[in-house]
Order: sequence, then structure tokens, then C-alpha cells
Amino acid sequence: MSSRNNNIPEAINNYILDHSLRDRPELKALRDETAGMPMAGMQISPDQGQFMALLVKATGARKAIEVGTFTGYSALVVAGALPADGKLVACDVSEEFTSVGRPHWQRAGLAHKIDLRLGPAVATLDGMIAAGEAGQYDMAFIDADKENYPNYYERCLTLLRVGGLILVDNVLWGGRVADPAQQEESTRIIRALTQQMHADERIEFSLLPVGDGLSLAVKR
Repeated sequence: MSSRNNNIPEAINNYILDHSLRDRPELKALRDETAGMPMAGMQISPDQGQFMALLVKATGARKAIEVGTFTGYSALVVAGALPADGKLVACDVSEEFTSVGRPHWQRAGLAHKIDLRLGPAVATLDGMIAAGEAGQYDMAFIDADKENYPNYYERCLTLLRVGGLILVDNVLWGGRVADPAQQEESTRIIRALTQQMHADERIEFSLLPVGDGLSLAVKR
């Protein structure tokens, strides 16, 4: 799975990066290390990362949730945009992948903002709700196993305050969602969640062709 929208011609994509990306050495270093890994396509694109950082700043987010950390690039982006007292709860199941990112978090001076919780994210989010944290978070980013996307969405919506923002990644799924012949489980689940969000009166909703497709929802 490519981390960028392959429906955009390469020349246009390069123009976007050349004329908008304000890269930082710590971000490039983690991207470069991840690029050599077999599953490097799971990492978000740098333009998507910059867009997410802008959303953190624009919404004034202080407390954020990430479901699916991989090698920690999106966590590094979000943590860098959070204020000095901000906190990101990062949920993942892989010690192997997240261990790639942690030294980069340390070198960037942002590790203290990232609360990495290893284990099934549904259980982590349920624990946060049980601990009385419903309605206390400003932003959530969902980018993990697609089969659990509906579960992550409902729990993140519960944890968000009114006016909080949910971002759901990979909602174009390489274009497969637009092809009726594609009926594998992950594709059907992404389609169904997008339809659910489109009709969900609890949120304001938009779907953007950023990266591999990014759904945005603001909790009413």
C-alpha cells in the first residue's frame, strides 16, 4: 500500500512537496530509516504529516490519540505540533516497529509527550473510557488494522470532546473502494465506515484525497 495518492501524477506530487513541504531533519531521518523496511508503505506521506501538524495547531489540540503508530513518524509529527504540555497516547501492538521510532522521538526532544501503549488498541481505548477519560481528548488519528476501524472510530468518538477532530487514514485504499469488483474484507469495511460516517449525525464530515485518502470528522 503506497503512502501517497497514486491518482495524482508523480510530477504534481513532486510539485506539492517541492513547494509546500517544510521538512525537518528529525522527520526526514525517520522517514529514511523506515523507507528501507519491507512494510515502508504503511508510513504516512510527508505532505500528509505536515497537514496533520497544521490541524493540531489550528484546533489548539493538547491531548491526542493515535491508533496505529508503526515506526512512529505520525507520532513524531503530532507531538512536534502539540504545545509544551501536550500529550499523545500512541496505541500499537508491535514492539519491533515502534522501537524504530523511539530513538528518533528522544533525539527530537519529544519522547516525553508520547505515551506509547503496547497492546490491542480496542482494549487500550476501552481502558481509557473506563478510567473516566471520555470527552477529554481533542484529536484522534486512526491508521491501524482496517478490520477494527469501526471499533476504533466509536471509541475515539467517545473519548473526544465536542469540537474534537477524528482523522481516519487509508479511506481510498489504493482506489479499491471505488471498484465494485474489489470485495475483500478490508475494502468492504473501509467502504462501510465511510458510508457510516457520511450519514452520522454526531459529526461534521469530509473526505480528502490526501495521502491514501483521509476522512475528517468533527464531533458535534
